[in-house]
Amino acid sequence: MTSRERWRAVLTRGKPDRLPVDYWATPEFDRKLRARLGCRTRRQALDKLGVDYEVRLRPEYAGPRLAPGRDEFGRRFRRVDYGTGKYRECVHFPLAECESVAEIERNYTWPTADWWDFSGIPAQAARAAGHPVRGGGSEPFLVYKELRGMEQAYVDLVENPEIAHYCLDKLFGLAYDCALRIYEAAPGEVDISYVAEDMGGQNDLMISVRHIREFLLPGMKRMIDLAHQAGAFAFHHNDGSCWRIVPDMIALGIDVLNPLQWRCPGMERERLKREFGPRVVLHGGMDNQRTLPFGTVEEVRREVEDNLRILGEGGGYILAPCHNIQAITPVENVLAMYEAARELGRL
Repeated sequence: MTSRERWRAVLTRGKPDRLPVDYWATPEFDRKLRARLGCRTRRQALDKLGVDYEVRLRPEYAGPRLAPGRDEFGRRFRRVDYGTGKYRECVHFPLAECESVAEIERNYTWPTADWWDFSGIPAQAARAAGHPVRGGGSEPFLVYKELRGMEQAYVDLVENPEIAHYCLDKLFGLAYDCALRIYEAAPGEVDISYVAEDMGGQNDLMISVRHIREFLLPGMKRMIDLAHQAGAFAFHHNDGSCWRIVPDMIALGIDVLNPLQWRCPGMERERLKREFGPRVVLHGGMDNQRTLPFGTVEEVRREVEDNLRILGEGGGYILAPCHNIQAITPVENVLAMYEAARELGRL
């Protein structure tokens, strides 16, 4: 089977020739992996490991000239060095000082789908070369936090709901229009659409269930329905301890739940498989808080075996790290993860 056929088999509850495996990592770890394997590109390294990675479709920005250092939303970023890796952090929040919807409407220009060129999408899809194709999707609250500032964005849900509703409607609308154009540019080619939102923290949700239902679920439902209309599966990314909202997400129609941070309370693998496994494909599950960065090769192999036994029972599982592999992670542990998956994952 090709990687795309393996994903499709799992997503349709069929039987692949082996367990599909995916890969998420920081650029710093990518460089370590390429150096170890003697590969020039990330794709060459993943092909060498037999990873069933997705190929993403991205339109090209063709909108108004951007101010120096600003993106299409007016945000400004810088790379922040945390010692073991650098992360791109937002340092300018263009709507932080706005106190009303009227003020935003007077002073801010929202991007539209017309600012992007979708003509290159068919060629990108053609270069997938047997790998699943990812396109469309949304993650609007992430953008909202970078428009208003992290703390203010959460405060708005309680104190300024009219601003939150207005901005999130704009962001969902942009995501919907862009996704639709991607699906139209490559009809039938998109396999998965990334409908995401980081709702969970280490121990519980960061947003109340009531506020998630009010501010996020209606827009996410539109994105999921659009993906299904295009023949794509809805891939839902939700960090941390998010179990309290997963039943709502399944009711909305998600097809895949990621990243399965099973060391967080309520996210135990047995529970995820028992309560959600019959209704949604599980993706991730290789712990990158302890096992991958700090465990031994044998501990990594045991976790692969445990995940196959628990999460993979009866199918419906794609093995992957439960978030981006960090720079401190030994390459040996990651090689051991994929080697064990190849050895043990014949179905």
